[in-house]
Amino acid sequence: MALGPGAVLAPPHALAQDLAAEGQGLDRLAGRLRRLDEDGLDPAAYAVPADGDRAALGRAAGAALADLLHGRVKDLPGRADLRRDTGRTPLGPWLAELAAAPDPAAVIDRAALLPPDAGPLKAALARAKALAAGGGWERIPGGAPAETIEPGVHDPLRVPPLRARLAATDPTVQRGDSPIYDAALQDAVRRFQATLGVEVDGRVGRITLAALNRPPEASLRQLRVALDMRRGMAPPPAERRIEVNVPHGVLQVMDGDRAVLEMAVIVGRPARATPMMRVRLNAVQFNPPWGVPERNAKEDLLPRFRRDPRAMMEKGFRVYGMVDGQRVEIDATSIDWSSVSPTRFPYFIRQNAGDNNALGRIKFIMPNTEDIFMHDTPDRYLFRRPDRAFSSGCIRLEKPMELLDIVMEGMGGWDRGRVARVLDSRQTSSASLARTFPVRLHYTSVVVQGGEVRMRSDIYGLDEAYARALDAGAPGRARLASNSVGTR
Repeated sequence: MALGPGAVLAPPHALAQDLAAEGQGLDRLAGRLRRLDEDGLDPAAYAVPADGDRAALGRAAGAALADLLHGRVKDLPGRADLRRDTGRTPLGPWLAELAAAPDPAAVIDRAALLPPDAGPLKAALARAKALAAGGGWERIPGGAPAETIEPGVHDPLRVPPLRARLAATDPTVQRGDSPIYDAALQDAVRRFQATLGVEVDGRVGRITLAALNRPPEASLRQLRVALDMRRGMAPPPAERRIEVNVPHGVLQVMDGDRAVLEMAVIVGRPARATPMMRVRLNAVQFNPPWGVPERNAKEDLLPRFRRDPRAMMEKGFRVYGMVDGQRVEIDATSIDWSSVSPTRFPYFIRQNAGDNNALGRIKFIMPNTEDIFMHDTPDRYLFRRPDRAFSSGCIRLEKPMELLDIVMEGMGGWDRGRVARVLDSRQTSSASLARTFPVRLHYTSVVVQGGEVRMRSDIYGLDEAYARALDAGAPGRARLASNSVGTR
């Protein structure tokens, strides 16, 4: 089989022979390659010949097979969470089978179904394609700021398009012009909310409305990315590990394929995105102080000091400046904060350990160049929010004590009683873990749970960057788009 540049791993015997299939088998192969959009790939990228040129067809098939097995996007800056293991599915044997098969299209079909969750993801992709081809749906007006569509409301402006939108994806919804947000429509909204992972209350607020108004083209691109990300994925570590899915705002402690702990987390807001990384958790700190990063001090705390410096001191914040070359504490109430600006900020701010400390009572240390860590938080109410991108990049934990129990398991002398005594002391102290834990912060906006596809917003635009790379470059070797995600 003659192959294109993407199939560099082909063994000599596969390179030396042509397709064994004849007639209808070759026609079926050409037809299957023209339907690679079913798999989230662009058929136009593979130059499928229209004239039955066997060598050109072999090149197209080999390049498509390489991408289906190993992923078209090989790497992306800033995406340490993506890792391929092409050795698990060597290309050579597949190419040899493709060359010798009487029905090579069947080989392409099998390769397309190899990634985890390929079946439900491809079905969701087909639905999104059909909706996009049909023109999508009318946008539901937003109404007044923060105005929610409440159960039972009479709203001739928004309820009819809400009904039409849900009817497009929920076959139980009857189309009609009724302006009443009735019980049947509320049930459909609750089903939709369940797929989003938000509070299932039947109220159409800001988050539910934004999800309803997302065009099917956006979902289509995310599903294409989800399929390609899963191709040739490296297996997870054999040891117990911590996985943080950033767009879903969820942390799991995994033991093989089993989650032994799951919790909500707060992640970085888009302006201060949590970076994707692979690190190891090796220590915990009790009663941590907070050395406020310069950006946080200028952007977040400066307005608060301007309003009430005494209240900030009561929350444990201390201000330090340089006097005669030495850092000394300065009474915050003695500073003219109106003269301080983000461009003229000669202070260092620290928050003492305590109940009001932004890091809470426990900090989980995982050394990295981005100064990212996981920690407790006094702002517990945020975990009830369906959108949980509020931090400055670090990971705030809903259940820090439960995570502490797991990472300190087997450490002699450490139990809940001793932890309570250490916390009650109000003194800062640290403990190295007897066993370190791999931690992966990853960006997987589309997951499959119980056979159902669950999709979250592309909060950092990383799916869109991946989609651009997916559509760039030569078959089998997608080059990175020049405007893809920047390296962190």
